[in-house]
Amino acid sequence: MTESTPNGAAVPRVTLNNGVDIPQLGFGVFQIPPEETRVAVGEALSAGYRHIDTAAAYRNEAGVGAALAESGIPREEVFVTTKLRNGEQGSPRAAFEASRQALGLDWIDLYLVHWPVPSQGLYTKAWKELESLYAQGLVRAIGVSNFLPEHLDTLLAGSTVVPAVNQIEAHPTFHQAALAEKSRSHGIAVEAYSPLGQGRDLDSPVVMELSAKYAATPAQVVLAWHLGLGNIVIPKSATPERIRENLAAAALTLTREELDSISALESGERIGADPAVAAFTQM
Repeated sequence: MTESTPNGAAVPRVTLNNGVDIPQLGFGVFQIPPEETRVAVGEALSAGYRHIDTAAAYRNEAGVGAALAESGIPREEVFVTTKLRNGEQGSPRAAFEASRQALGLDWIDLYLVHWPVPSQGLYTKAWKELESLYAQGLVRAIGVSNFLPEHLDTLLAGSTVVPAVNQIEAHPTFHQAALAEKSRSHGIAVEAYSPLGQGRDLDSPVVMELSAKYAATPAQVVLAWHLGLGNIVIPKSATPERIRENLAAAALTLTREELDSISALESGERIGADPAVAAFTQM
């Protein structure tokens, strides 16, 4: 399934395990300052994005909400994700309500447990509250982020709702193929954050060669690689031209051989924190 955007790009949609559709290419707002978020999201919506990813920890939910309100786009046409802070795993319902109020929305499309923080021992309890929010129709789908295989096993052993999404760090030099396969084996869609390796993966020879071949930007090549693998992907930019360029990656299709050549860049080098030990509160 695809959805045409105002700029003519056809963005594929992924059907999650509960039947809810999510645009495969979205717009992330991690590290966009709160005071710049409203303008950046407004640019993204004008360009044609219909999937916005934020989190309570980013402290810019209000800017996302303001842009949505100003856009005039019907609520049901925009897929909105936010996430539970690590320090609020003991009070997820109150945290959810705070996010919903900050966004100014009646419902959230996807709500994620942002990190497992195994040292707290709270993520399975938090998940039960997310299941309750889901049962009440306050959120259309629930999922997790940064969950490693052992965290998924623990969660699945005591849950009634299988996560719809596992949002993980994934880019050409660190794409966590085994974790992606584990997630998908349970019907959990894989969503990639830091999809461009925070820019580090864009100057590799194979990416540059394909960029020249297709007259595309290196970022478009890497995003097309994600789409070709089946990843949901949420690139971030505050630059209007790059916002539009990233969305246009939906029109680029790489061959299986080209996808494999980019996958071969795997180095095992993580950029972000290791979910096995990460324990920051995000407060």
